[in-house]
Amino acid sequence: MRFGPVPIRQAVGGILAHAVKEDGLLIRKGTVIGEDHVRALFAAGVAEVTVALLEGDDLTEDEAARRLASALIDVEVIAEKPFTGRVNLFAAGPGVLLIDAAKIDAVNAIDESVTVATLSHQKRVASGEMVATVKIIPFAAPAALVEQAIGVGAGAIRVAPFKAKKAAVFSTLLPGLKSSVVDKTLRVLDERLQGLGGSERLCDIRVRHTVEDLAEVLPRARAFGADITIIFGASAITDRRDVIPAALEAAGGSVVHLGMPVDPGNLLMLGTLDGRPVIGAPGCARSPKENGFDWVLERLVADLKVTSQDIRRMGVGGLLMEIISRPQPRDPEDTGRPQVAAIVLAAGQGARMGGGKMTAKLGGKALVRYPHEAAAASLAAPILTVLGHDAARVGAALLDLDTQIVGNPDYAKGMSTSLKAGIAALPLSAAGAIVLLGDMPYVTPAIINRLIAAFAAHPKAKAVVPMIGGQRGNPILIGRSLFEAVMALEGDMGARKLLDAAGGEVIEVAIDDVAVLTDVDTPEALARLEDR
Repeated sequence: MRFGPVPIRQAVGGILAHAVKEDGLLIRKGTVIGEDHVRALFAAGVAEVTVALLEGDDLTEDEAARRLASALIDVEVIAEKPFTGRVNLFAAGPGVLLIDAAKIDAVNAIDESVTVATLSHQKRVASGEMVATVKIIPFAAPAALVEQAIGVGAGAIRVAPFKAKKAAVFSTLLPGLKSSVVDKTLRVLDERLQGLGGSERLCDIRVRHTVEDLAEVLPRARAFGADITIIFGASAITDRRDVIPAALEAAGGSVVHLGMPVDPGNLLMLGTLDGRPVIGAPGCARSPKENGFDWVLERLVADLKVTSQDIRRMGVGGLLMEIISRPQPRDPEDTGRPQVAAIVLAAGQGARMGGGKMTAKLGGKALVRYPHEAAAASLAAPILTVLGHDAARVGAALLDLDTQIVGNPDYAKGMSTSLKAGIAALPLSAAGAIVLLGDMPYVTPAIINRLIAAFAAHPKAKAVVPMIGGQRGNPILIGRSLFEAVMALEGDMGARKLLDAAGGEVIEVAIDDVAVLTDVDTPEALARLEDR
């Protein structure tokens, strides 16, 4: 690739390295210069521009990024459409991220123009969470260089998806251990398991804290058809000869490892019985706060083998104690991420549809149900619905859904009134709100979660918006710092003007899904969607 300033007549076919702004003329960085651009530059008095000119086997930055990203991943990772030499990679579903660090290092060592950044190896990831990004630094890269990177990096980024597992749970009892403590422990465990691919607890067996009593009941796990056995002891495991390890061995099982270099979680036991894993839970596993028990359980639910050597390697990054810079949740509902509510705007008159838009049928159900169902399956909570025109019928279509109805008597004055009504009704705990339009049926939970994940990574952002092909779409996430400005809007105006004014404080998330642009304004548009 050649790079540098050239007379504008020699710039045809080159990629503009720096935006040109001159006397009303604007040509953006990255534009491929054509004859029309040359004439416009001449007219503006521009004599030369800085361009990148591809040579030989050069690939454009987007094509180079696309090829490399495609080679790095498996089917459980989604690669977005390249944009400005970048391809972002996302988990297709919840699971454990697997990064081959040696391969990523090898890719990054090839040339400074080729870069890959990832999350940590064996990190738990949510559906739609960004796990890595591929970035080609210059405007082009030689094909041979990209092929070299593919050769050393293929398959370096994977997600082991959570599989729905069944857990047999045993609790040992001592005088002084209240049954309410065990009850709470099981509620916390049920929350954990449900979040791991819909795993579930099969039983609740409680016995005295003795080797004999526990050894007698442990074989029931096989009869229950359990994939994993979990034991909560009335007393912490302090030695391989203690009650829980001794009972496991007496029942015919074996101890794989006792203890772990993770805090909290030091006093965990990993064993096997009838070829299935057994976890002797540390006392901290009674709390929803992240601990070493989570690390082992997550890997087992993702069908990853956990060995004694694996546990010994958990020390780096294993200090999970609550510190000022990283507070941990104490309740199942407290996930550590900012609370983001969902506001569904469904108050408009739908004049171009001839009325009744929100209750018009698509795929056999009311149009307005689609964004609600997407929000309900996402990380957004609570869900608020703003109603105005035809409120009784629209509300009736949502009766079985968990949403808070917000009335907007001023709906005829424009969209701003509905947006303000929704924002005003938000709980004080909400750090932001996803604003969904009632006539956009194909927005998915994954899209909503991606916007929330971006907001969690940039908590000071005023807003987060989806981008496709350089165009902003919907839904948008509005941060609390912008709420006051929203309340000053008037007329048939959404938040677009505010986003433009916020500039760099708006996070743009590339979404390769036309759902963020697909709405229903007319009967013809509805018919086209029905014919899909």
